[in-house]
Amino acid sequence: MTSRTTVLSLGGSIIAPDKVDTAFLSAFHEAVGAYLDEDRTRRLILVCGGGAPARVYQSALRTVRPDSSAESQDWLGIRATHLNGALVRAIFSDYVEDGLVTDPSADEIAFSGQVLVAAGWKPGFSTDTDAVHLALRFGATTVVNLSNIAKVYTDDPRTNPDARPLDSISWDDFQKMVGTEWTPGRNTPFDPIASALAKEHGMRVICAEGRNIANTMAILRGQDYVGTTIG
Repeated sequence: MTSRTTVLSLGGSIIAPDKVDTAFLSAFHEAVGAYLDEDRTRRLILVCGGGAPARVYQSALRTVRPDSSAESQDWLGIRATHLNGALVRAIFSDYVEDGLVTDPSADEIAFSGQVLVAAGWKPGFSTDTDAVHLALRFGATTVVNLSNIAKVYTDDPRTNPDARPLDSISWDDFQKMVGTEWTPGRNTPFDPIASALAKEHGMRVICAEGRNIANTMAILRGQDYVGTTIG
């Protein structure tokens, strides 16, 4: 990595796939702590997604009120990211000196420690977009998007047996796959709004399996890794 600051978009699907994955969070904390302790100039921004709590509450709202607005559903997802973010911030308290970031456009965002933790901002996109905004703000040229998939596929492999994993893809081709509009709770490798912003600023995004912690450490250290590079 060229920048000393790296942004990890930590998908809710690996923080809380059905309930909080404490085994993963414990191992992730240990590995990231060792990485940061090796070099005190290294800094990480961890942007937390909503995971199962977001989907459960959004689904409940749609069940009770099928006419509920997309904005209302988005706010439920955002609150779930705040809960996950508060948890991750507490776990990394030895490295965090600032509050949970919930508005990456705020005039002043303190980043005093080695880790800054962020969560959802406002309706209209996922925390992937927050990750891109924070990367731009703090000079990071790469966002590492950690989710429950190892690579981006040409199509959904759950429904299309001919779908192929990709090592790399251009922003133009990626946008053809995910479109340009955001739907609350939608699962895409990287959200359409974030993709447009990253493309506009020539940013690189690496999509990788978040539970493969050794692979994440390889990405951070500039070593060979398994994943898909977009850009």
